[in-house]
Amino acid sequence: VQVAESGGGLVQPGGSLRLSCAASGFTFSSYTMSWYRRAPGKERELVASITSAYGDTNYADSVKGRFIISRDNAKNTVYLQMNSLKPEDTAVYYCNAVGQVFPFDRHWGIGTLVTVTS
Repeated sequence: VQVAESGGGLVQPGGSLRLSCAASGFTFSSYTMSWYRRAPGKERELVASITSAYGDTNYADSVKGRFIISRDNAKNTVYLQMNSLKPEDTAVYYCNAVGQVFPFDRHWGIGTLVTVTS
């Protein structure tokens, strides 16, 4: 089982980045996929999630209207399009997969760093 993030980097305020998370070793279409982040000195927080069945999405208030989560079940990949980035979006972003059937297993990636600075 592997969940691997990519796409992080350095961007100026107001810029955009798209993160990708490629999954393997499990039935991707049966998992709710989420992006979390941990900023320096802060707790990890949920950024966005997308369900397996209907693709329903949920966002943290701090990113609503700026970030878009999507998934491509054919490619076993989930994306996070991040627009209008702010310095407070600087964090390590983690991809998370949670099974929606027994045993409801959970998998994490190792994270990708996003730095928003001028």
